[in-house]
Amino acid sequence: MSERPGPTTRIRITELSGSSARERRDDLATEEPLELRLTAPDGTRKTVAITMRTPGHDFELAAGFLHGEGLARHEDIASIAYCTDEDLPPEARYNTVTVRLRGPLPDLPVLDRHFLTSSACGVCGSASLDALRDRCAAVPRGSLKLTPEVLYGLPGALRAAQGVFGKTGGLHAAGLFSGDGTPVAAREDVGRHNAVDKLVGWASLTGRLPLAEHVLMVSGRTSYEIMQKALAAGVPVVCAVSAPSSLAVELAREFGLTLVGFLRGERCNVYAGVERIIG
Repeated sequence: MSERPGPTTRIRITELSGSSARERRDDLATEEPLELRLTAPDGTRKTVAITMRTPGHDFELAAGFLHGEGLARHEDIASIAYCTDEDLPPEARYNTVTVRLRGPLPDLPVLDRHFLTSSACGVCGSASLDALRDRCAAVPRGSLKLTPEVLYGLPGALRAAQGVFGKTGGLHAAGLFSGDGTPVAAREDVGRHNAVDKLVGWASLTGRLPLAEHVLMVSGRTSYEIMQKALAAGVPVVCAVSAPSSLAVELAREFGLTLVGFLRGERCNVYAGVERIIG
């Protein structure tokens, strides 16, 4: 059996400083492919995604991806395991996850356009807001209210939870927080959308969905894909240290989400849902 890859990879580098040079060890964020396969009770199977990811929490990544794309919820999944199919070489087994469903495979032709996903930006399961309307309802207003002080503390709290980033400086993160800013869970990955999938997958597999009283904080920018995943998980508030895209803002306003960007220090921009912020 091939060795299981870890979240970091150690290499030798040459460091230049002024006119001097020295060799030293350096830790990099590991980036390897993950193939996601679905299997039905009748033996039919299908590869639904291949994404470049940082190894770790792979089963959560699979569950979160399937939930966000509307393909399978926790109750639809019989088991998740690394693949041992005979057609797979040993060195690829920790890079292939098989999700066994309790029922038949979902309608998969719509997946053909995003068979391969990227760790940089991800590929969403819906081509447009029109398609998203068919399977997602607006997030209920709920009771969640946030003070500006809670918002201002989220980036630092997320950074404190980034253990691998501290070693490599090369990972995105997604963190889940309660309304008073208490950290609930955090995940890291080379892909920002993968980090969100891992977080949603954790919540799905532990029976915590929908996340109606929680805040999602992400490093980097907020894309349509991230907002789609938050909507599918029932998260009412999404915050980021950088800017949102225009489609992310449009989604937030239509589906009743609060979207905060450029959350740095004691300032931020609220692009939608300001009624959830008090102060």
